[in-house]
Amino acid sequence: MRVALMVTCINDALYPGTGQAVVSLLRRLGVDVEFPESQTCCAQPMVNTGYLDEAVPVVRNFVDAFAGYDAVVTPSGSCAGCARHQHSIVARRSGDATLQSAVAETSPKVYELSEFLVDVLGVTDVGAYYPHTVAYHPTCHSLRMLGVGDRPLRLLEQVRGLTLVELEGADQCCGFGGTFAVKNADTSVAMGSDKTRRVRDTGAEVLVAGDNSCLTHLGGLLTRERAGVRTVHLAEILAATE
Repeated sequence: MRVALMVTCINDALYPGTGQAVVSLLRRLGVDVEFPESQTCCAQPMVNTGYLDEAVPVVRNFVDAFAGYDAVVTPSGSCAGCARHQHSIVARRSGDATLQSAVAETSPKVYELSEFLVDVLGVTDVGAYYPHTVAYHPTCHSLRMLGVGDRPLRLLEQVRGLTLVELEGADQCCGFGGTFAVKNADTSVAMGSDKTRRVRDTGAEVLVAGDNSCLTHLGGLLTRERAGVRTVHLAEILAATE
């Protein structure tokens, strides 16, 4: 199986360790993952703010970069959701039949990391060791757009040494939402503060999620609150060993 890593913009710019963790994890599981260097953005910032025409060349670059792969794995439910569900909207609006065909070929092969591990590789125990108390935040796009469900929890439950604690209101939005946080800063902070209060109530040492965008928002709030809770991407926990 020929597998590509889509690392995402925010990971590339701010969290390179997350992409490295995905590669380390997949190689440990026997997957020879490649990194197409022509990849750029998934086009979500443009799509979510209504710039569908401007998203066309970005979507075209995406399908060109990942053409020919059997699977495209990304440590982001948000970017996977854009590729799986929004690229077809952009392609259809463009009227470009070639682009529509390419999107139809590529989009179904894009997997958020936990989907790929559980559904494609058929594993929940990835041999990880992480001796910490952890709360899990299911991000909106992974939960509602992709429907990853309990896959991340099933993976975390198999991590040796990890104590998983329940997060009240886990399915409620953290308030980030990309440009939503910029355009509606006060509302975004209020929503995030509700979430961090519940995180503190769990007594967790670590808050984990499958999207570093949400973790950036919540991590900033937790730091400001001096909560003593670290934020860590799911990939980095699953890649951790003794």
